[in-house]
Amino acid sequence: MELTREHAWELLTEFTKNKNLIKHGLAVEAGMRAYARYFGQDEELWGIVGLIHDFDYEQHPTAEEHAWAGMEILRERGWPEDLIKAVGSHASYTGIPRDTLMAKALFAVDELTGLIVAVALVRPSKSILDVKVRSVRKKWNDKSFARGVNRDEIEEGAAALNVPLDEHIAIVLKSMQEIADELGLRGKQ
Repeated sequence: MELTREHAWELLTEFTKNKNLIKHGLAVEAGMRAYARYFGQDEELWGIVGLIHDFDYEQHPTAEEHAWAGMEILRERGWPEDLIKAVGSHASYTGIPRDTLMAKALFAVDELTGLIVAVALVRPSKSILDVKVRSVRKKWNDKSFARGVNRDEIEEGAAALNVPLDEHIAIVLKSMQEIADELGLRGKQ
């Protein structure tokens, strides 16, 4: 099978109807593309992995099913095993080792996108364009803010990439700002 963004988008929208989950896929895709550029890797492939990493979540939201069901669907459809393994490894509970740079980047980007969105949404403008690294860091230690975001995993992901945390936040934030309209986060103008 030919791996294209169009195929990835079709897969995502076949299994995911929730607009916020689709936006999450777009945010992670943007972050993965930014990291592919940063590391000199295949931007298209890394973007595809980011876009589809949670495609099964809406239909299989539990730890017993999520990632596992998606991996099986990808195998049935002939997707490459290294991509399938990267998708599966983004969820810590699968125990699948993140032994490629792409898998490490996916893990590092995934949780962070949620925190960045939350920071944008509490700004008066509701715009990601107004978010700065210091805005994210200011909310970092407030455990009641975006309590579903695992900050330990974000730190673990950045460390696995050998990227300082503030630089990691900057890379992902900039990538998401570039697609503010697609994410619905341009805010009040």
